[in-house]
Amino acid sequence: MKKTIGWIGTGVMGISMCSHILKAGYNVNAFNRTKSKSDKLLDLGATWCSTPKKVAENSDIIFTIVGYPKDVESVILGENGVLKGVRKSAIIVDMTTSEPALADIIYKESLKLNVHSLDAPVSGGDVGAKDGTLAIMVGGNESIYNEVYPFFEIMGKNISYMGDAGAGQHTKMSNQILIASTMIGVVESLIYAYKAGLNLDSVIDVIGSGAASSWSINNLGRRIVKENFDPGFFIKHFIKDMGIALDEAKRMKLSLPGLALANQFYLAASAQGYDELGTQGVYKVLQSMNNIQ
Repeated sequence: MKKTIGWIGTGVMGISMCSHILKAGYNVNAFNRTKSKSDKLLDLGATWCSTPKKVAENSDIIFTIVGYPKDVESVILGENGVLKGVRKSAIIVDMTTSEPALADIIYKESLKLNVHSLDAPVSGGDVGAKDGTLAIMVGGNESIYNEVYPFFEIMGKNISYMGDAGAGQHTKMSNQILIASTMIGVVESLIYAYKAGLNLDSVIDVIGSGAASSWSINNLGRRIVKENFDPGFFIKHFIKDMGIALDEAKRMKLSLPGLALANQFYLAASAQGYDELGTQGVYKVLQSMNNIQ
């Protein structure tokens, strides 16, 4: 018998990820704080639920992908959260980039109800979500990971079990640390090329296929050239991720000066009112610093 899927969070990433589940033929119960953001899913056949609790009451596997750790707490642990209505032997899969410690708390609280949870943050942005090619890094019980794996395959291509509860989130922090400084390199590279009078697309053609190649230069670099700063991933959410990584580093007594410096650029973008732009919007900070229009 086919599993019934619950889906909580229909933002930039969640809307596409859930669409793939629906198109694969699964019944989906959906919730989002703003109902209109779920209209596409409802048109595809999803059933609307008024609370995360209602989603859980009617679903076998519940996926969540929301904004901040406080949102994860609310939709899973809150008064009308998933754990208030979850069925025995159900599975909760949080795909939000969140705190490793919170993933561990959810795992332990779920076990008290004979429920399993996985932390399964993703990487690949809006393009990966739309194309079903996300990288998915998973923490939790390995047998439960194997049970959910067919659903991960619907949404992603690079899927890895990383270890116990929280391991998926720790892996995502490693991912975000790398991306943070890489994006600063991308925007500085393109600012330099612009000032030198070069054709930016031609520059990306060359350096994007050599040793300096990265997903960021080849995808977000192209958006910068087109002055497209729409969010594949919001600056405000990336600031949240860097904050989590810096807090975890402090807890582990690690010094990460590169991440701390990159964080300052994103905070500057936020201070200039760019919270709702994609992470490539940090280019605008460099434009301002260098008096480039």
